[in-house]
This record gives sequence, structure tokens and C-alpha cells, in this order.
Amino acid sequence: MSRVRLPGEAAPTVEGSALIKFHAGVGTDDQGRTRNQILAFDDRQIEEVHDYIQWLFPLPERSRFNPNAPLLTQEDVMRFRREPKLRQSVAAGLKRMLMFYGFVRDEDGDVVPAADFGARAELWLQPQNHNHLRLTRILRCLVLLGLPDEALTLYDCLEAIGEDAPELVAAETMKHWHAAVQPLLAD
Repeated sequence: MSRVRLPGEAAPTVEGSALIKFHAGVGTDDQGRTRNQILAFDDRQIEEVHDYIQWLFPLPERSRFNPNAPLLTQEDVMRFRREPKLRQSVAAGLKRMLMFYGFVRDEDGDVVPAADFGARAELWLQPQNHNHLRLTRILRCLVLLGLPDEALTLYDCLEAIGEDAPELVAAETMKHWHAAVQPLLAD
């Protein structure tokens, strides 16, 4: 449990990159938004705003959709893997995105369709939908930052959906999702 800051008390300092500060809760993205502000986005904002996902789920490659987003460095990767608080921040982003997509984690920790999956899926489960790219980013980020169980259970759910509805999830998308978790499957 975190300690409540008293009025006039300075915010804790965190050394590291903008991504580390953002996920530690002491920094903002390039638009001045905190992680908690982004996690509080409503579903319309989650769908229509395109410059937050790179902060919640960073990668080492430049984004075509948000060239201002910072790149995940090897030093960042090591910090995320070493510090549970940083991984918990990514997990909180995952939880929010799962809600958006109509998924929940069951008592075993598996990602499964939620009661509202049908309604939620109408928004993203369509051929060539940009959310398929977001899901690839999420999977790859989870693998890189040391959340393998989360990556695999999301992948398992997405793979089942893709196999059940190949007309909605392109074979190319399935290949990208598979490639994102490949390092975990090779073990």
C-alpha cells in the first residue's frame, strides 16, 4: 500500500527514462497525461485516441502512429523486469484494455470472453481493424517486459477467436500475434 503524501510534501523522485517515470506514476506522457488519467479513459477515448497505447505498452521500435512516443531501451527492459511496481503498471494497462475488448481474467488467471464480449467485439473484431495492431503491440510488450503468463493467456484467447472466426481475423494477423509470443513458445 502506498503512503499518502501530505500537503506541501514533494513528490517522490524516480530516476530513469520518461517511460519509467510514467509507469512509476511520477511522470506524464508527451501530452501531459498521467498513467492513471489514461487508464480512466472511457471506451470511446480508448478507441478514438491513438497516442496513448505506445506509452502503456512501449516497444523498442518507433511507432508509425505516434512518432513522439519514447522508445523502450534495454535499460528500461531491465528495470521493468527487476521492479514489480513497473510490471504492475503494465498489468493495470492490460486490465483496462481487456475490459475494452470484452475480456476478463477468470479464477485461473486465463483471459476469457466476458459477459459483454459480443457487444465489445462488434467494435474491434473485424477484418483489418487497427485494434489487431494494438493487440500485437500489447502481446509483444508483455513478453519484453517480463509478463509471460499474461502474454500467453491473452494469446491463447486470441488464437481461439481467430481459429473460430477466420473471416474476422486475417491469417496475417494471426501470424503477427504468434510471432509476438514466439520467444515464450520456444522454451
